[in-house]
Amino acid sequence: MPVPRRGRRVPVLAVCCLSVLLVGLDVSILNVALPSMQRDLGSPVSGLQWTLDAYTLVLASLLTPAGATADRVGRRRIFQLGLVLFTAGSALCSLAPSTGRLVAFRMVQAAGGSMLTPVAMAILTNTFTEPRERARAIGVWGGVVGLGMAAGPVLGGVLVESAGWRSVFWLNVPIGLAALALTALFVPESRAPRARRADPVGQLLLIVLLGALTYAVIEAPGEGWTAPPIVACLTVAACALAAFVPYENRRAEPLIEPRLFRSASFSGATATAVLAFAALGGFLFTNTLYLQHELGLSALGAGVHLLPMAVLSLVCPPLSGRIVGSRGPRTPLLVAGTGITASGVLAVVATRSAHPSDTLLSLTYLLFGLGFGFVNAPITYTAVSGMPRAQAGVAAAIAATSRQIGSSLGVAVIGATVAAGSGPAAWWIIAGCGAAVLVLGAATTGRRAAATAVTTERVRT
Repeated sequence: MPVPRRGRRVPVLAVCCLSVLLVGLDVSILNVALPSMQRDLGSPVSGLQWTLDAYTLVLASLLTPAGATADRVGRRRIFQLGLVLFTAGSALCSLAPSTGRLVAFRMVQAAGGSMLTPVAMAILTNTFTEPRERARAIGVWGGVVGLGMAAGPVLGGVLVESAGWRSVFWLNVPIGLAALALTALFVPESRAPRARRADPVGQLLLIVLLGALTYAVIEAPGEGWTAPPIVACLTVAACALAAFVPYENRRAEPLIEPRLFRSASFSGATATAVLAFAALGGFLFTNTLYLQHELGLSALGAGVHLLPMAVLSLVCPPLSGRIVGSRGPRTPLLVAGTGITASGVLAVVATRSAHPSDTLLSLTYLLFGLGFGFVNAPITYTAVSGMPRAQAGVAAAIAATSRQIGSSLGVAVIGATVAAGSGPAAWWIIAGCGAAVLVLGAATTGRRAAATAVTTERVRT
């Protein structure tokens, strides 16, 4: 693909950022709206979990084939299709009469969202080809994720208080239409010279694995871990995993390239994405219910309380991107792990009291925002920098899939802990995720890790 002239790169970056703003706003706004949705639709806690996890589950299942399809048939074309589906799904969500319909329409949203994040990253990777310039662009892109988190809680609170929870979905429609128009004007079409073949069997196995595992984790607190449906789902998930790995190893062009994971850096980035987004999904879900149910705050009040976390999630990604571009991913990962861990531990202390200190809660949210704000740039940079530009969609999709798997499992596991009435355990799980990010950041960014990345690149080529 011809690289756009420097003057046209900024509009391309703006369009890609606008698409991720859609996704970022959708996550943070929806969390603030959950209690209002629960009252209006009469949904149990598991229904709220499915409202979030149906989206992330479909997203995680379709990200990799969406990235590969975009490499094959055209990135702008798939990007535009994703915007159409996401916008239409948002409009349908705003009209949902029941939790079941809402979950179904969220899946339509997710089908569109699966074509946005990895394809936008592939477009950026092919637009910004110089490593330092690319790292900075990724930092800006990550900052827009933070902007969605920053604007989402307060904006969601205002919308819920003034127009009801359905209005949080209306907001996506004008943004989606604007992104469609700008894409047609500024984003050039591109595709890989030789893209990977479709892998329907691998895709089916991945969907079965994620769906069965997520269902078991969400429903187990109510039905019991030894209930026949839960045991059956766990068995199916184990069988799907046992079939998926050898099947992908035998394919010349697998859905997920197993040899990539011989690179300690790539494996570390993938595991870090799962852990960091598990912490984020669980943190947002738990705090929304805690602030509105336990402390009796309104949706707007909850949004204002979460603002310190969101502001740092906005400010830190560009700084993280610059550090990655100049020094590598090690320092941002260590900062990320430390911030998330400290936040989880402090939350245990803060929530022990029936009337927690606002200062202590704000510090908890600041620390989480610091940690999460530093984690995205090193994950994305590590994932895409070691892959050929022709497979940028696949590389970005693997990184994005890891994020969505983490978010889905975080809501499922930590939400199940909350549903079982064990709030402190939820905070400790979040702290454990942060500690694991810290350890992985130290272990997978040294010279030995870099050597495995070089070896893996030689094997692939």
